[in-house]
Amino acid sequence: MKSEHVNQIAAAVKAVKAAGAKNFYFVACGGSMASLATADYFLSRETSIPTRVYTSNEFVHTNPLGLGEGSVVILRSHSGTTPETVESAKFAREKGAVTIAISMEVDSPLCQAAEYTVHYNYKDGSDVIDGEVGMYYSLIFGILNAISPNEKYERVLQQLNNLEHLFETNKKLTYDRAFEFGSEYKREKLIYTMGSGAYYHQAYSFTSCLLMEMLWIHSNAIHAGEYFHGPFEATDYDVPFLIIKGEGPTRPLDERAIQFAQKFSKRVEVVDVAELDFTGIDEDLKEYFGPAVAGVVLRQYADGLAEHTGHPLSVRRYMWKMDY
Repeated sequence: MKSEHVNQIAAAVKAVKAAGAKNFYFVACGGSMASLATADYFLSRETSIPTRVYTSNEFVHTNPLGLGEGSVVILRSHSGTTPETVESAKFAREKGAVTIAISMEVDSPLCQAAEYTVHYNYKDGSDVIDGEVGMYYSLIFGILNAISPNEKYERVLQQLNNLEHLFETNKKLTYDRAFEFGSEYKREKLIYTMGSGAYYHQAYSFTSCLLMEMLWIHSNAIHAGEYFHGPFEATDYDVPFLIIKGEGPTRPLDERAIQFAQKFSKRVEVVDVAELDFTGIDEDLKEYFGPAVAGVVLRQYADGLAEHTGHPLSVRRYMWKMDY
């Protein structure tokens, strides 16, 4: 990891520990919110400190009662220019919270508004450890190790050095199937996604950012645990699902949903995280690395759809083209 990044993370972790961290708020929009929510899941599993994910505009308008001195607010915007998230950083800082901005642009409005900055490299040939996943995981597990020391967190930080290998090997492993999926599903106007635990946030990101925003395909992210409480009534022989079968404690929820969906639909695509390559990762750490690896794999599924639909992922109708 570059020394600049090491120093940024060290400063943020030190501030969190000094603040006492009475609660954590993860604040962002869209795919950035989904990325932050992975850490919300980790912290909820590993500590008794209250955590909450907010979409940025709601965070400001609802003004959480627990927000103030001792709060830690982690914000993210890829460009660092998302107005709602910038406003959230200012709002939280005025309340006395420790504010940590995550962005690829260190001079962005978001990074200027927050007290601490964690900058990640993007599309510049850097190793994955200095990219968005490596930097975020380094921050979160650095925080966990500071507030609740555990050799497990130290191992996560050490094994983050395997991210580059993990991403590359799993992209190769799933490339053919991802592009076959694109060919098979290219005419679908609607694709539901499903997941649970930390993987639900990957399903949400795939639905909201890749299918709806980038490919203009109707979708809804369904939590596997909620599938049987309403959504399963929409299942039919020609209704398509992409289901993430996670690695971790909520895997039984996914298995139950997959079994039912496959019984009544012939259009069920399962991405089984347990079948991916985790070389260099300890068995008890797979559930932490799994969501990051799944995200890289799912991006290939979107690339496959883009290739076969002739709809580039970069095309937008409204976003960044008008006031909204």
